[in-house]
Amino acid sequence: MTILLSIVSFIVTLGILVTIHEFGHFWVARLCGVKVLRFSVGFGKPLLTFNRKNDPTDYVIAGIPLGGYVKMLDENEGVVEDDEKKFAFNNKPLLSKVAIVLAGPMFNLIFAAFAFWLILTIGETGLKPVVGELKKSGLAVHSGLEVGDEIVAVNDRPAAIWRVAMGLMSSELLDSGEVEISVIKADGRQNKVFLSTGSHGIPEPNEIFDRIGIEPRIPTLAPIIGEVISGDPADQAGLKSGDVIISVNGRSVESWGDWVLLTRANAKQLMTVDVYRNDLLLLLSMTPKEIIEDGVSIGRIGVRPFVDEEMLNSQYATYSLGFFPAISEAVIQTVSYSVLTVKLIGRMLIGEASVNNLSGPISLAQYAGQTASISFIAFLKFLAFVSVSLGVINLLPIPMLDGGHLFFYLIEAIKGKPVSDKTQSIFMRLGMAVLLSLMVLAIFVDMSRLIH
Repeated sequence: MTILLSIVSFIVTLGILVTIHEFGHFWVARLCGVKVLRFSVGFGKPLLTFNRKNDPTDYVIAGIPLGGYVKMLDENEGVVEDDEKKFAFNNKPLLSKVAIVLAGPMFNLIFAAFAFWLILTIGETGLKPVVGELKKSGLAVHSGLEVGDEIVAVNDRPAAIWRVAMGLMSSELLDSGEVEISVIKADGRQNKVFLSTGSHGIPEPNEIFDRIGIEPRIPTLAPIIGEVISGDPADQAGLKSGDVIISVNGRSVESWGDWVLLTRANAKQLMTVDVYRNDLLLLLSMTPKEIIEDGVSIGRIGVRPFVDEEMLNSQYATYSLGFFPAISEAVIQTVSYSVLTVKLIGRMLIGEASVNNLSGPISLAQYAGQTASISFIAFLKFLAFVSVSLGVINLLPIPMLDGGHLFFYLIEAIKGKPVSDKTQSIFMRLGMAVLLSLMVLAIFVDMSRLIH
């Protein structure tokens, strides 16, 4: 089921982002008076083709969901009748051609901004960003942060939940190597602390959380029985709702987590359990039944915890913004992640960042499945990040990408005449080789992650 969800989520992701990208080219081409012959989502053999009344475009969904294309009338790609030459892409002014090519990546960035805006207006619920632990090897341990501090802003941008706070800290540190954090101390005082990578240099993206070295304060459930499942070992042993677990086989139980670990570790083994019930201390015996989970034998007795909803809710918050503040924050996020993507690509090119930061189709499918299984908001945020990456990468001056075409148009604007077909053909082949090499490398990195 997990693999199926990953595959379906990956196809949905590609379908959405490719459609948005190609629609950008399509829409602006139409505005510029170019005749569009085909709008295809996917490559290869068409699975579905349809047309609209008085519309010359064939709309296609093809069998290989790894991209798409917009085919325009163009004298460089076939014979064009004299009465239709004015609708050909190659006969349009240079600015029109630039706008058409630029529209694809820009629509990806616009979609990312819209997705961030939607997330901000709907709201994201999560743990409050309260410091629970500072790792001795992390940047934060010497910054002035203390256990119990609540993070309220990062570089003056609000951070009401842990995911947002860590996301802002990570992106700022990866961008500039330093960040300012506004906190409220346990005694109510407000303070500002600074994190800096210093002489250690900007860390790898996959190491950034460890380098920061902050763990959240996690709500701890008390070892109190909330529900007993009829017929299971706990029910047979006499455990009841409201019982407080004191110890197991003489080992003290401080939290529900302790209780779970002990029961899981004692499959088919007799446990003696000290229980506090109605001011009485009772001694019960039970043997957890064995179940196999991911190939591992664990014990289970059939109980659920008592959850103090008021206590739990006090440690969670919802991060949301109003309509207009969300617009500006969404634009800031899109620009910030775009710049960060460009910097990371540059660092990989000069050897300052590892190619292990590349994500190929396998990793993307895994992330798609994981986020889709969490929530709509998590999946939408994943879509936004991938859309930013797709937009930025397509703007790189590599032939075969939109950025390569834009580079040719820049040369044309400077020289006053188009780059020759022969030169374009040579560079297109080079661009294809570069893209194929990057794809092979990304898949190799994905496979390495799976092996390790």
